[in-house]
Amino acid sequence: MTPRPYAVVLVGITLIVGLVALRLKTGRDLSDAPTVGGRDGLTAVTLTAITDKNGHGALAFDGATTPPVIHVAPGGTLRVRYENHLAPVSGERCAEGPCHNMTNLHFHGLHVSPMAPQDDVLDMMAMPGQTLEYAVSVPRDHPPGLYWYHTHPHGESHRQALDGMSGAIVIDGIERYVPEVMSLRERVLVLRGRDVEHDPEAASLKRRVAIPSGRCGSGEQTVERVFTVNGSVRPQLAMAPGERQFWRIVNAAADQYADLQVEGGRWEVVALDGMPLAYHDRRRPSMSMDHVLLPPGGRLEAIVTAPPAGAPTVLTTRCVDTGPDGDANPEMVVADIVPAAPAAPAAASTVIPPRPPVYLEATTRELETSLPQFVVTFTEDSKGFYINDQAFAPAAAPLVRVAVGAYQHWRVLNRTREVHPFHIHQAHFLAYAENGARRSRPVWLDTVNVPVGGSVDLIMDFTDPGIRGMSVFHCHLLNHEDSGCTRSTKRRVCGKPA
Repeated sequence: MTPRPYAVVLVGITLIVGLVALRLKTGRDLSDAPTVGGRDGLTAVTLTAITDKNGHGALAFDGATTPPVIHVAPGGTLRVRYENHLAPVSGERCAEGPCHNMTNLHFHGLHVSPMAPQDDVLDMMAMPGQTLEYAVSVPRDHPPGLYWYHTHPHGESHRQALDGMSGAIVIDGIERYVPEVMSLRERVLVLRGRDVEHDPEAASLKRRVAIPSGRCGSGEQTVERVFTVNGSVRPQLAMAPGERQFWRIVNAAADQYADLQVEGGRWEVVALDGMPLAYHDRRRPSMSMDHVLLPPGGRLEAIVTAPPAGAPTVLTTRCVDTGPDGDANPEMVVADIVPAAPAAPAAASTVIPPRPPVYLEATTRELETSLPQFVVTFTEDSKGFYINDQAFAPAAAPLVRVAVGAYQHWRVLNRTREVHPFHIHQAHFLAYAENGARRSRPVWLDTVNVPVGGSVDLIMDFTDPGIRGMSVFHCHLLNHEDSGCTRSTKRRVCGKPA
């Protein structure tokens, strides 16, 4: 493919009814998060970073501290007024000492500009008392799906993610690729890690999520976090017998893997990391999977079918072995799927998708068999985490430069004794090989797991001219990112100053 006249520079960084044996739900169904939608192509929202009564950071919206689900139309603009009302002096500790309570936002997975006032995590930063104004232009041909926003101040991102300073973004239009979802109940489920290391209720919480007593993998079994769903520990998700629902799940945990499984069921996956499967292969709009591994930052969009008998079941995360030096990611119950009264038949939808689907059937085989054009190597020692032997430095030169308009073959190597999730801003990639062997089902992602001592091969998509400018790629274990495992990215017009 002939490159367009642009270039990218990258730097690493659950009553009884008259039905036999049918039990209806007890307790309350999990509440949906508040939703912000747009009109006339504009979605506007004000988010406020505050310090709560426990001294932790939080995102305030509409008088509460539940971050909203933000909907944006392809071709629309997302305007976010982000006010930093965090305490001037923090009682929390970050990677390099006391937190300074600086903050900003990253629009994870969106194919938008990395330059201000859009997805700029390098130069847009608010100290306590300051405000940032974002105006994010979403391309008209942007893949519809689940994305998310989270704070991204280098050195403090892990602490703020643990505090729950994140939320979901939905780019509307996935019904163009999966028409069935128009008639299904949709749930947006944000998984976060609740820190129980110093919590007096830790033992009770661990019992509540049914963490087994045995070891999980080769690492130490010191469980510091339990998963929450939309802020709740082991909530109930109500489904009628045989009901099909459309679930959109984001793993917004700072450093936990979620290997998700519905006991006795399967996922009918329609999108991963915001990318509809059909976008790149119209012959494969879905795939059936027993379990789905979501690294921190990963997203799953899938149709889930309740058991026909209406018996309770559970959504669990399986044990994830993160390596000898990795943290414990044990099996636990994430939510109870409880029987509900039979749902009324869904009325036929009269909504017509505004535009036909767009397919991008990229030809990548030639690149897949070529030598990698760039190699990313994760290493670590007692002092920190590195990419290509370098820790993040704001003033460092770009680690690599690529031409916008092209695909590139990258290889990511993990030379450590723990897993690392690789993430790049503003772009997706085809994860087609692991440890030198081609995957049976290559998928397009923006965050991928790199196994201990292993590798992944990726076809990077740098064809969107809107992504030019300085950006970053990094390990999405945010404690690693804060401690050096990130590199910055610059995208500029070829031959012109940045």
